[in-house]
Amino acid sequence: MAAIKVFLVDDSAVMRQTIAYLLKDLPDVELLGSAPNPLIAMRSLQQQRPDVLLLDIEMPGMDGLTFLRQVMAQDPIPTVICSSLSTQGSKVALDALAAGAVSVVAKPKLGLKQFLEESRQELVAALKAAARAHPRLRVQNAPALRQSAGPTTGAMSTPARVAGSSGLHAFAVNKPVVIGSSTGGTQALEQILTALPADAPGIAITQHMPEKFTAMYADRMNQACAMQVREARDGDRLERGLVLIAPGGRHLHLRKAAGQYFAVVSDGPPVNRHRPSVDVLFKSVAECAGRDALAIILTGMGDDGARGMKLMHDGGARTIAQNEASCVVFGMPNEAIKLGGVDDILPLDQVARAILQFDARG
Repeated sequence: MAAIKVFLVDDSAVMRQTIAYLLKDLPDVELLGSAPNPLIAMRSLQQQRPDVLLLDIEMPGMDGLTFLRQVMAQDPIPTVICSSLSTQGSKVALDALAAGAVSVVAKPKLGLKQFLEESRQELVAALKAAARAHPRLRVQNAPALRQSAGPTTGAMSTPARVAGSSGLHAFAVNKPVVIGSSTGGTQALEQILTALPADAPGIAITQHMPEKFTAMYADRMNQACAMQVREARDGDRLERGLVLIAPGGRHLHLRKAAGQYFAVVSDGPPVNRHRPSVDVLFKSVAECAGRDALAIILTGMGDDGARGMKLMHDGGARTIAQNEASCVVFGMPNEAIKLGGVDDILPLDQVARAILQFDARG
């Protein structure tokens, strides 16, 4: 297999040297070249097209976000954002993910050997995931699903408007929906969540994301969605109209008490190299919810969530995987399918409808 060709754009000479050091002598990753700013990078990219673009976002002149939007509009290249993960940097990095970047990694910490080795592992994993990605322009959601859930028939039917639906659902069975995603997941989740009505069933999400990102991502989704979206807190009750997102760097479980489901946010070692881990969430729901739950696995590299989804499936839960054509990376859904844990394989634009249909079954 040919080495992954990477082109780096970063205004810091020290950072360019550090990245070059981290990637040197790797048999499967090659630093094709680098540039101190997007204008110089544009000329280089016209001569040779890399497999992956590694991009800083805070640069003088043309910033990385503007450059990324131009690349995605003209000739999409899988792009990994290399961010300082400061508060401001994280906000801009979220804009970059919305614009089509595949993932975000922290800039390498300088000075100590173990920090550099940790940075190397994280960076190489992100570059390999990006090389397998299929970047696409952001898809706008149709407004048809932005209404109350009601009885539906057929895979492509439109949810009916129900007057006073929140009252109808006041004593509805509490059936949790859980979603796992990774590479490309921030855009996929946005497409699903913005299509759901304010009284949709409670949703718990594990999205592989750096620690400083999840609260800001949840806040952004909260502003865009009819449902309330927030970073999960230990003890939160999962209720209708609420989306809980696992905090970066911590695992999210669900537990059941008195017929209700509650979030358990905990520390612990990474599972499948991830914290939070999709398997942790799915396995907890397999134990406490059984056939009353719906699990959805979205785009992402690796196999996190596959075993947990199989446990949910074997316990009678409904399970859905995103189809290959609509995935940025088909790894996680494909692994769940291969394990035999998936009931249905759906394109991304049908997932919100499937959630409402599951809810309407009572």
